[in-house]
Amino acid sequence: MNDKINEYMQIAYNEAIKSYKKNEIPVGAIIVKNQKIISKAHNNRQKKYNLLGHAEINAILKAEKKIKDWRLDGCIMYVTLEPCLMCQHLIKEARIDKVVYLLKQKNEFLDKQKYIQTNDCNEFLQPYEKLVNNFFKKLRD
Repeated sequence: MNDKINEYMQIAYNEAIKSYKKNEIPVGAIIVKNQKIISKAHNNRQKKYNLLGHAEINAILKAEKKIKDWRLDGCIMYVTLEPCLMCQHLIKEARIDKVVYLLKQKNEFLDKQKYIQTNDCNEFLQPYEKLVNNFFKKLRD
């Protein structure tokens, strides 16, 4: 199972890099159903001038379109950064079974049974932390 988590997190991390290269907050997300990736996405708020352009929301919209249903029962989301409150609500509404994230945000409002920080992808943790830190450092400079 750890190999699959690594594989999925690598794809989410690649999506985060796409965001970073577009001067977006580097977040990537994928949605998996029956061990098959049904969507992948990254942040695009700045590019699309859309407050809802979070990676998680973009991934949900793509998955709904692909399976032709808004109910994403049986799906797992893999995301590089712990979802914000808005995304958490949409994840719940979409009925996604579980969310696995790489880097924890500094908030304490998560449903601890549904949101699980993975310890299986340490090879991505430091590069991803560096990517996020570089992004915000670049904004402040």
